[in-house]
Amino acid sequence: MKVAIGGPLKVAFRPWVEGLENVPATGPAILASNHLSFSDSFFLPVVLDRKVTFIAKAEYFTTPGVKGRLTAAFFKGVGQLPVDRSGARGAGEAAIRSGIEVLERGELFGIYPEGTRSPDGRLYRGKPGGLARVALATGAPVIPVAMIDTEKIQPPGKVMPKLMRPGIRIGKPLDFSRYQGMEHDRFVLRAVTDEVMYEIMKLSGQEYVDMYATAAKRQIAEAAKAAKEAEKAQKAGKKQDES
Repeated sequence: MKVAIGGPLKVAFRPWVEGLENVPATGPAILASNHLSFSDSFFLPVVLDRKVTFIAKAEYFTTPGVKGRLTAAFFKGVGQLPVDRSGARGAGEAAIRSGIEVLERGELFGIYPEGTRSPDGRLYRGKPGGLARVALATGAPVIPVAMIDTEKIQPPGKVMPKLMRPGIRIGKPLDFSRYQGMEHDRFVLRAVTDEVMYEIMKLSGQEYVDMYATAAKRQIAEAAKAAKEAEKAQKAGKKQDES
């Protein structure tokens, strides 16, 4: 990925980065980042010398057909791990297992605490399960990361990306060893997650919203649906008046 994609990405977009010295040259660490764009998982590894392993939904690896096989080959090639979202606890438990395995190998594990991309560029509440449990189970340091302007490169509905410089700010590692062995305490998980999100907010300068991004997406979808139905009703009423 660094050779085939990394070079052209650097030349075309010239991403700037601050805080590279905060990523250890060896040993396990968790990169906890805000999530603005699909491209976040490419720009962050491109600026690092080490491999970063993220998780991706299993559908990317199991879609049938030529396009599905190409997609699966691509995600495997860039080091993505498939996460099966089925089952009682779905993606959360799968992400935790995958993250622990990556860190036990002494590698870098990338995770988006928000759980999904921000629908409007703001920073949303972090989910307390995956990030905090992996950190406390492994003792690996958590490095907060802020992606800057990646959502502007290819906004929804745009086919061609916009050539502009995205940025990456990498904060100092956070040590949660004081909570070691408390990965099943929900109050501790919440405290760890909130501390990481606060550091990401300081790095990114984003407005913070104290709700989950998934809930915000539902609200946006419901509002769009209601607006569409209202417009449809208005047109129907106008047509009836004309007749």
